[in-house]
Amino acid sequence: MQLKPTPPQDAKKRYLKKKQTYVSDKTYYNYNTALKRFLEYLDERGIDDMRDVDSDEIVRFEEWRLTDVKPITCRNDMRTVKNFIQFSETIQAVPVGLHELVEPTKVSADDEICDDVLTRQEASAILDYVGKYEYASTRHVIMLVLWKCGMRIGGLRALDVEDFDEGRPAVEIRHRPETGTPLKRKENSERDVIITSETAEVVQDYIETTRPDSTDDYGRKPLIATDHGRASRTTITKHVYIATRPCFYNGGKCPSDRDPNECEATYWGHASKCPSSVSPHALRRGYVTAARNAGQPKDVTGERVNMSGKILEKHYDKGSYDEKAERRRDHLKDI
Repeated sequence: MQLKPTPPQDAKKRYLKKKQTYVSDKTYYNYNTALKRFLEYLDERGIDDMRDVDSDEIVRFEEWRLTDVKPITCRNDMRTVKNFIQFSETIQAVPVGLHELVEPTKVSADDEICDDVLTRQEASAILDYVGKYEYASTRHVIMLVLWKCGMRIGGLRALDVEDFDEGRPAVEIRHRPETGTPLKRKENSERDVIITSETAEVVQDYIETTRPDSTDDYGRKPLIATDHGRASRTTITKHVYIATRPCFYNGGKCPSDRDPNECEATYWGHASKCPSSVSPHALRRGYVTAARNAGQPKDVTGERVNMSGKILEKHYDKGSYDEKAERRRDHLKDI
């Protein structure tokens, strides 16, 4: 079979166009990000035709990527590259069978587990700060609901104003893929999450006083809104990175000894460059750990955050050995 000249950028566009028809927005974003790095590498190597991509170059890409990211991230990138190469075979851009030579990065059991977590103490300090200085703001509600409910960012983004039930009080998470807000586990992610009256009061004040009076492209009224409609995942993530910078909520003290007046992480859109800031998922891990330490049963916690017990224990419960031992104390029998 004769290979066709194919610029890497063209192959990437065709691959993503095919994927876009059936994968979630988050998965599409992850594919796009991984391939962006792969194409950056090819550009650095002066490779402008997929015909010049061989197994040796792919191994070199893996080595190049491991200089910047953890093995678990590299493994995910390599899985995407392997799938991309397999697609490229179907359009005659690379030799058939090349994808079989691509081996995703090997990771240890410890590498598989992410330790990025927001502690209960940190969460309390952040919520105290935004509750005092940014009460009922978009950032306040984002941090409050993510922490108190332990939900995924997709669940928060999917909420409409009508999904907030002040009377119970609760938030109702629903899968609505036809209007732009699918949930990770589709209908299996649907649930009602009970919240405290204190949390409900903040959300109600936000709706009445701060929330932009806007609708999304489908005429829905998103709970987390901007002047242009439903807040994007990126916007929500930026708010979390900002709020979790220690200097944001601790009086300007930097644990990394940076000068706040010169630190690039103090600017909107750059807060992720702070060594101590965390992503929205770290709040989910923090909530699970705090709930388990407080004695909340594993099955109750799992159902509340839409997570199996096995996944909860392996990836989300970050309790220390002594914390886990204390949880067992009241259940022990002298035998």
